[in-house]
Amino acid sequence: MKKSFGIAGAFVGLIVGAGFASGQEIMQYFTSFGRMGMVGAVVATVIFAFLGMILAQIGSDLQTTSHKEGIYYIGGRYIGAVLDIVITVILFAIAVVMFAGSGSTFQQMYGINPGIGSILMATATIVTLLLKADNIIKIVAALTPYLMGIIFIILIYSLFTMDYSIGELDAMAQNQPSAASGWIMGTILYVSYNIASGAAMLIVMGGKERNRKIAGRGGILGGVMVGFLILLINGALFAKMDVVAGVDMPTLELAERIHPVVGFLMSLLLLGMMYSTAVGMFYVFTIRLLSPHRKLFKPAVMLIGLAGFAISLVGFTTLVGKLYSTMGYLGFILILAVLFSWMRNRKVAS
Repeated sequence: MKKSFGIAGAFVGLIVGAGFASGQEIMQYFTSFGRMGMVGAVVATVIFAFLGMILAQIGSDLQTTSHKEGIYYIGGRYIGAVLDIVITVILFAIAVVMFAGSGSTFQQMYGINPGIGSILMATATIVTLLLKADNIIKIVAALTPYLMGIIFIILIYSLFTMDYSIGELDAMAQNQPSAASGWIMGTILYVSYNIASGAAMLIVMGGKERNRKIAGRGGILGGVMVGFLILLINGALFAKMDVVAGVDMPTLELAERIHPVVGFLMSLLLLGMMYSTAVGMFYVFTIRLLSPHRKLFKPAVMLIGLAGFAISLVGFTTLVGKLYSTMGYLGFILILAVLFSWMRNRKVAS
């Protein structure tokens, strides 16, 4: 069971980045649809668990050391090549959003220009990669329990200090900007881009476990944990819609309302999660383009990092709404390929 928790923790840690933990993703893909957002969160949990199980088991079956092996197994020679490009682009895009999210955190919590916050995060990410950082997965997984604890406190606070009826909150929520046309599409898009970003690491993590049942349990457990976090954040945001409407970092705003110390701790955790996610995504993205043993690797890290910083200046909320939606549509290709691969293997097994 310990091995399953290791896979689950890494899966959750990769998905729980700036947009997730800040509440901005949840706001645009779930909370903005009012009460139906909770239904969407439950549906997302089921899909996350199912796809997490399949991807981890594929990694275990193939004993993969690179996500490329798993992706080409899922999609074949031609679709696999398309999926490889899609995942690579998405990894870069998520790292960019992490830079933008750190800028919003610095601005909201410390009153610092968001551009400065973004360049600090970009610099930390570049330096980490240049120094050949190890144990990235362990760093990410170690932060997750603390984050869940603070989010649970925020939920309790929100429920006990709710000032409006559910009907009034529902109306307020539906006036917030949404990243999709309806709750079903919002749910699917959310799962799609997150699975696309987490697939690479999930396949590699599954490849480290020879027992496919343990790997599969890790994927399921990771999906359930992600879903539980979505439900917690969505419930907290919905209950305090009058407070978080129009805020870049909703959960940070709620944490600060509880007590400045809670807000400060939340900001540190957010920055930690952003840093871990940015490093993880940029690392997988860069080594996909260039071997870390080549002389060009370090200059490439610096150029890619600077390009990511430049794009992040567009703004956190805008990137979450527009860029993530685009990634979600691209991620549909991966989800369909994974499902076809699963059905094909079931037929062969039977």
